[in-house]
Amino acid sequence: MTIPSVKGKSGHFKTEAGVRLSRIMADEYLRLHWKAKEGAFVVWMAIVVPAEIFSGFENVVYAVPESHAAMSAGKGLGPMQCQKAENLGYSPDLCSYARIDLGTVFDDGRDSPTQGLPKPDLIVSDNNNCSLLVKWFDIYHREWGTPHFILDVPFCYEPQQEEDYGYILAQYKDLIRLIEHLSGQSFDLERVRRAVENTRESLAQWKRFLQTAAHRPSGLTVFDSFVQMAPFLTSRGTKALAEHYRLLADETEERMARGLFPVPNEKYRLLWDNIAPWHQLNRMSSRLVALEANIIAAPYTFCLGSLEGEYEFYAYDGGDPLHYLSRIQNFSICPYGLELRFRVMEKAITELGIDGVLFASNRSCKVYSLMQMDMMRRVTERLGLPAVMIDIDHADSRKYTEGATFLRIEALLELIEGKRIDGG
Repeated sequence: MTIPSVKGKSGHFKTEAGVRLSRIMADEYLRLHWKAKEGAFVVWMAIVVPAEIFSGFENVVYAVPESHAAMSAGKGLGPMQCQKAENLGYSPDLCSYARIDLGTVFDDGRDSPTQGLPKPDLIVSDNNNCSLLVKWFDIYHREWGTPHFILDVPFCYEPQQEEDYGYILAQYKDLIRLIEHLSGQSFDLERVRRAVENTRESLAQWKRFLQTAAHRPSGLTVFDSFVQMAPFLTSRGTKALAEHYRLLADETEERMARGLFPVPNEKYRLLWDNIAPWHQLNRMSSRLVALEANIIAAPYTFCLGSLEGEYEFYAYDGGDPLHYLSRIQNFSICPYGLELRFRVMEKAITELGIDGVLFASNRSCKVYSLMQMDMMRRVTERLGLPAVMIDIDHADSRKYTEGATFLRIEALLELIEGKRIDGG
C-alpha cells in the first residue's frame, strides 16, 4: 500500500494520517455543537478526567477547554484571546490555556476556530493534573450556576496503592449518580466497558507509533506526537480513535521501510520535557531539521497508556472498567513526585538512545515546571547527559523568544558534540 502526502500551506507535507486527523477534529467539534443543539447533556471536563464514563449514558457529550485552547494557540490565536481575558482583569500570570478559554467564553466564542464550545450542563475538574483547573472552572460555576464536580486525586510520590484508586473509584460512582440525577438518563456499565476496550486498542496503537522513535533515524518527531495526541482528548473511547492510531502507526512504519524519515540526517536525538509550544511547532521543527537535530520524545506524550513512573504500556484486562480507569487516573506526568518523574525519564532515555534533554520551563504551567531544576541536575549528574533549560509559554507566544531559545539549543548540541569528542 502506498500512502500519499499532501503539501500544506506551510510547505510541510501532510500525510494521510495528518489529513485524517484534521477531519476527525473538525467532525468532533461539529458533532459536539450539533448534539448540544439537539438537547444532549453537555459536560466540560479537564484533560485527565476519564471521558469513557460519559459513554455510559445514551446522550451525554463532553468538551475539553484545554484542548480547544491548545488548538487556538496552534492557529496563532493565543495572544488575542489572552488579551481579551486580561482586559477583563485576569492576570497575565495565569495559565495561558485559562486566559484563552476565558477570553473565548466571555466573548461568546468570537475568533474561536470552532465557534467556541456549547454551554455546559456540568463541569468536571480535578486537582491532580493542575490545581489551577479547579479555580478556572469554578469561574463558570459562579458565573452561570453550573454544577462543578471536582475529582480529588492523591498525588503520587510512589505508585498508587489499593486505597488510592478505591478512593478515586468511589468518586466516579458519585459522578455517575450526579449525571443520572441532572440528565435524567440511566447509566450502563457495558457501554463503558466497550469504550474502555476502544481506549485500550487506541493506546496500544499509540505506543506502537511512539516506538518508531527507537529507530535510528527516528520514524517521528515529537511534534508529530504532540499534534496526534489531540484526538485522544476529544475522542476517547471511540472506534474511530483506535482506527486512526492504527493507521498512524502503520503509515509511520511503512515510511520507515521506504527509507523516509522526518530528519534523514539525524545527528542529535533529544528529549523535550514539558507541554508542547503550540505556537512554534512548524517553525521549531524546521529549524531543528537544519541543525540535524530531532526531538524524538516527551513525557507529555509517552505517558499516555502507562502507569505512574512507567514507560511501558498498561493494558486493560477486561475486568471492571471503572476500576481500570481509576488505576490510570494519574497517567499524566504532573501528579508524579520527583522519584517517579526521574524513573520514567531514565527509562525513556535508555530505551530511545537520547543524547540530550531540553527542559522547557513553562511560564504557564508551574506544576509541570516546578521540579525541572532538580530533574536537570539528576540527568546531568546521575546519567552524565547534557541538558539545558529554555523558557517557553505553551500557548502565549508573547512570552517566547526564538533567538534565545535556539541559542540554548545550539549550546546543547555543542555539549553533546564535546562529549562525543571526549569519548563520553
